[in-house]
Amino acid sequence: MKKTNAARLLDSLKIKYELREYEVDENDLSAESVAAKIGMPLDKVFKTLVVRGDKTGILMACIPSFGEINLKVLAAASGNKKVEMVPLKEVLPLTGYIRGGVSPIGAKKPYPVYIDESAFEHEWITISAGIRGCQLLIAPDDFKKAVNPMVVKELYHTVES
Repeated sequence: MKKTNAARLLDSLKIKYELREYEVDENDLSAESVAAKIGMPLDKVFKTLVVRGDKTGILMACIPSFGEINLKVLAAASGNKKVEMVPLKEVLPLTGYIRGGVSPIGAKKPYPVYIDESAFEHEWITISAGIRGCQLLIAPDDFKKAVNPMVVKELYHTVES
């Protein structure tokens, strides 16, 4: 497997991680599908969302994959009055990553990263390695060393089905 920007950055920082590849289904990029394919519980699979604050500009938020981002909590934590999801067409030019492959590690620019505190309840979490079809397994404390995220309480809420 070819190393991603995220993997190269972690290598340069001498941070331990594992890459898990999986078959991509363009019709199902859901977290449930990814979790099943890499054999990880859903609460350990974190998704990265690209958000724009009215005062601070672009930032990234990492939340458990089964959740929905709490924009009010993120706005308060990031010093914004309001934050909103970046339109999909802007994600690639801003980050260098495509939907389903956005990583908070090794993006085009070092945007501020916010992560839900629940990540630190686990020995390992997974985040995108920077391409579809590959997840990075990393210890939350090592993730913290790599991107120095702000840890936020209740950054997400559960989606009702």
